[in-house]
Parts: sequence; C-alpha cells; structure tokens
Amino acid sequence: MPGPLNRRRREDGLFWPGFVDAMAQLLLVIIFLLTVFMVAQFMQAREISGRDTVLERLRAQIAELTELLALEKSSKATLEATLASLRADLNAEKGKTKQLATRLSSLLGVEDKAGSAVAALRDKLKAEKKISADALAQVELLNQQIAALRRQMAILNAALEASEKREKAQKVQLAELGKRLNAALARRVQELARYRSEFFGRLRQILSQRADIRVVGDRFIFPSEVLFDKGSAALTDSGKAELDKLAGALKELERDIPPDIDWILRVDGHTDSDPINTPQFPSNWELSTARAISVVRHLMSKGIPAKRLAAAGFGEHHPIDPRDTEEAKARNRRIELKLTER
Repeated sequence: MPGPLNRRRREDGLFWPGFVDAMAQLLLVIIFLLTVFMVAQFMQAREISGRDTVLERLRAQIAELTELLALEKSSKATLEATLASLRADLNAEKGKTKQLATRLSSLLGVEDKAGSAVAALRDKLKAEKKISADALAQVELLNQQIAALRRQMAILNAALEASEKREKAQKVQLAELGKRLNAALARRVQELARYRSEFFGRLRQILSQRADIRVVGDRFIFPSEVLFDKGSAALTDSGKAELDKLAGALKELERDIPPDIDWILRVDGHTDSDPINTPQFPSNWELSTARAISVVRHLMSKGIPAKRLAAAGFGEHHPIDPRDTEEAKARNRRIELKLTER
C-alpha cells in the first residue's frame, strides 16, 4: 500500500497541469475578448465616420444658408435705410406740395403763367410716389426671401435631429450586437477549452508511461527522439506506435466535438541550434517542416481528416531552453501538438 508521501506527490502532479490548463483557458478568453472588442470598435468607427460625413455636409449647407441670410439681412437693412430716406424725402415733398398748392391757389388768377408750373409739380409728385412704391415692393420681396430661408432652416434642423436619433439607435443596436457576439465567442472558447482539456487528459492517460512526453500550457510536447532518428524526418516504428495512440484519442474526441466548432490539431516542428546542410535538408527549416508533415501524414493514414490537421516548421528559432548545452538542445528538438480553433 502506498504511503501518504507517495499519494501526496501524485496529487501535486495532477494539480499542476490542471492549474496550467486553467491559466491557458483564461488567456484564450482574454485574447478572444480583445479581438472582439477591436472588431466592434472598427465597425463602430466606420459607421460613425459615414455619419460624420453626412453631418459635415449638412453643417456646410447650414453655414452657406446662414451666410446668405446674413447677406439678405444686410441688403434688407440697406433697403430699409433707403426707404426711410425716401419717406423723409416724400414727407418733405408733401410739405413742398402743400406750399405749392398754397401758392397755386394764390396764383389761380394767373393760369397762363402758373399752368406749366402746376403740371411740373404734379409730374414730380407722381415720380416721388413711384419711387416710394418701388421701395415698398423691394421690401416685400426681401421679406418673402427671408421667410423661404427660415423654412429651409427648419427643414435642415429637422433632418439633423432625425439623423442624430438614427445614430443613437444604431449605437444601441451595435452595443447589443457586441454583447451577443461576446457571449457567443465566450461559449465557443469554453467549449473548445473543455474538449482540449479532455483530449490532453486522455493523452496523459494513454502516454502515462512516457515521462519524456509532457504538457506545457495548451501544447502537448513530444521529444523528437521519440518519433525520429537524429537528422531524419522518417518516423520510427516506436514513433508510429505513439502516434497511433494519439490518433485513437483524436478520433474519440472528433465524435464528441459539435460540428459547428471548426477545430484543428496544429503540429509544429522544432529543431535545436546545430546547423544542418544536406541535399534533403539544406537547413533546420526544411527538417522541422518535414517532420511536422510526416506526423500529419501518419495521422491522416489513421483516419484523421486532413481538414482537421495543420503542419508548420519553426527550425531552431523558438527554443524552450536558450542554453547551449546538450540537455537544452535535446529539449528544443521537439514536436508540439496544439488543439485550437481555425
């Protein structure tokens, strides 16, 4: 029977991967939320930019009408001043007319001499009345133009208020859509994280006898020596056996994951910093990529759909141990598996 010390060590070993999984899930949720927020901000900025263009056009028209109204007011003021001057002249002329009428009455006895003067005064009086009528007509025309401008201003103000109401309604709809999208993405992230946790849990059970295969965050790491000979991209027999276990767990998971979750298993190849230059592999880029492709092809041969697999090679450029020791190089030569959403 195992003692308390051994039992405590097993419990600690189980607790630590769970804690790492939880931290990875939290990080994924934060990344998705930031992505959604940026998309929503982009859509809102584009929508507001279009409305700002319309509002700027309306404001330009209002400014132009305001300038015209100011010019018309200035013209009206000038005409009113002219009319006042004409009225003053008319009053003066009326006074003169009265004087002339008085003189005319006193000169009735001398019609021959005064007839031409009376006719001239009458013509002058008619001319003054015509000038006064023209001035009044101009004032009436200006009043009509001012009324038309006021009606146009009222129409523009109504259009501006309607546009502002539509903008507020669209902002409310956009905010509601963002909330729904955030909720949907959060549910999708939680579902994929749950299936990832189940998948890694099954792999840990299947590969529990291999101490060199480990889980780091949201990645399952195979040392290259488990699958390949040094400098080769051909799977060894023991490596194929390990991948067969992986394919079995992946098939079980594929049956459980809902079809609306577009998931893939990403296979990343990594090498150490030792250079390679062979006809088949001119650099570590080619070697790491070829190894990732070999893993993908073997999983496809075991019935895993190609659309659920992706291969990538990173060469020596993403080490997990930057030291220049044989132990560090052995850790950096690896195949990483990551279950993610496409």
